[in-house]
Amino acid sequence: MQTALFIEQILNGLQLGVMLFLMAAGLTLIFGVMGLINLAHGSLYMVGAFACAAVAGATGSFWLGLAASLAAAAAAGALVEILVIRRLYERDHLDQVLATFALILILSEGTRWLFGSFPLYLDIPPLLQGTVPIPGGSRYQLYRLAIIGVGVAVAVGLFLLISRTRLGMRIRAGESDREMIGALGVDIRTLYTVVFALGAALAGLAGAMVGALQSVQVGMGEPVLILAFVVIVIGGIGSIKGALVGALLVGLTDTMGRFLLPQLFGVFMDPSRAGLVGGAVASMLIYIVMAVILAVRPQGLFAAKG
Repeated sequence: MQTALFIEQILNGLQLGVMLFLMAAGLTLIFGVMGLINLAHGSLYMVGAFACAAVAGATGSFWLGLAASLAAAAAAGALVEILVIRRLYERDHLDQVLATFALILILSEGTRWLFGSFPLYLDIPPLLQGTVPIPGGSRYQLYRLAIIGVGVAVAVGLFLLISRTRLGMRIRAGESDREMIGALGVDIRTLYTVVFALGAALAGLAGAMVGALQSVQVGMGEPVLILAFVVIVIGGIGSIKGALVGALLVGLTDTMGRFLLPQLFGVFMDPSRAGLVGGAVASMLIYIVMAVILAVRPQGLFAAKG
């Protein structure tokens, strides 16, 4: 049973990691190409979750809701980029932080006005309900495995997009020298809008999938945003590979820390105190890992070459 529990926690860590990757990939693309600090990225995660819950509730189809989450988050991202973000590229990072923080408040209150203050709930689609056997004699939720699979598929798709397509070539060129690609005739404004909408769609996808595991509510994106920033700092700003490795590292560190540390402290403490101290240390563990990595590699594990 202990083996099964250990494997289950590893899978939970992988599931958290791929969800964080979907958030961090868009965030690191936006920062790498545009040099923009976007605090409103978590709000786009929330927009995707609410769009999925609303459409799934109206139609009875989770899959239509999932498509709606991608469309709504991408459309919201494009609209935000055109109306607000476009005016911030030449500003310093403090202006970007203040403006995108204001967007958090606007999007949160707008969502509250549309859907109310009460949480919405998403049902797991029948196709992905149930459990599958895992080593050790236990069973694991099929839907969580599907989230891991989607994360892997998105990682492969992003790699192919960035490395094998014309759009990817322009994105890589935009990271290296945006003035030069502008001089070569590439429409920088359109490129920025596409990148921002792509990052928003990934965040919306993450919100929709996680929404079936927890309630969909206003403000749900802010805690995830903090972890996503930790991921891109660890992995290296502008690096998709770094975002993936950093997300898996954060997901596994957080999950396994919460599982193992209380047991470790239980060797020399009573169980209740061990659980309290272990949980407190586990909540700090990812930040300790981040500090250690930055002490060794200040640019992150896989800093994008500029």
